[in-house]
Amino acid sequence: MAHSFTQEYLQIPAVTRAYTTACVLTTAAVQLELITPFQLYFNPDLIIKRYQIWRLFTNFLFFGPLGFSFLFNMIFLYRYCRMLEEGSFRGRTADFVFMFLFGGVLMTLFGLFANLFFLGQAFTIMLVYVWSRRNPYVRMNFFGLLNFQAPFLPWVLMGFSLLLGNSIVVDLLGIGVGHIYFFLEDIFPNQPGGRKLLMTPGLLRLLFDTPEEDPAYSPLPEEHVGEPWQGAREERENHLGQDNRHDNQQEPLDPDAHQL
Repeated sequence: MAHSFTQEYLQIPAVTRAYTTACVLTTAAVQLELITPFQLYFNPDLIIKRYQIWRLFTNFLFFGPLGFSFLFNMIFLYRYCRMLEEGSFRGRTADFVFMFLFGGVLMTLFGLFANLFFLGQAFTIMLVYVWSRRNPYVRMNFFGLLNFQAPFLPWVLMGFSLLLGNSIVVDLLGIGVGHIYFFLEDIFPNQPGGRKLLMTPGLLRLLFDTPEEDPAYSPLPEEHVGEPWQGAREERENHLGQDNRHDNQQEPLDPDAHQL
């Protein structure tokens, strides 16, 4: 069973696996009182004045204590992050990581003015929004109560948060950032006079994307079987034998000819 779980875990796409694992481990560390939420929340003063840079990242990893809200967020995060990575971002890991960075930076900037402490839920809503806009004809069913098209899913989730008594500022932030990314990546480049504005840096492509193989490349057949140095030695001896035979068959040089 452990082997089966390991296999299933390793089959999860890399970015989804890394992010969901970091979220679960962060929550587990808080639950075990190894760290506290006060060490994780977004605080611009502590980041700038005390150089607590980790807060720029940890505020995206904590979804509250173990409970219904945490499980709800983890299910949606895992599901839609994985569907994006295996769908429209399949084979484009660098572009997916760039979307993470773009969304994280925008949310951090908005968080400076909205007085938000944890942005993980907003990040999940952003992923849901991008997936829903790229799959507009998928039919959704929300807990067996509502049937609707995929583009309405972020708004249904926001309404559900409102029913639970939560602030919808986080949901609106995720929807807003998701729409900005979707507009710049999918809509504006296809408009008359539009062009692609979001360009994935080459460094990310170098780190996360495997280089494409040249379709015209044809590897040489392996003629020698065995140890590589043995094959090289035999090949060298064959070449020497052919050179000697070729020298013996050459006509004698004319002593009056000029050597260049």
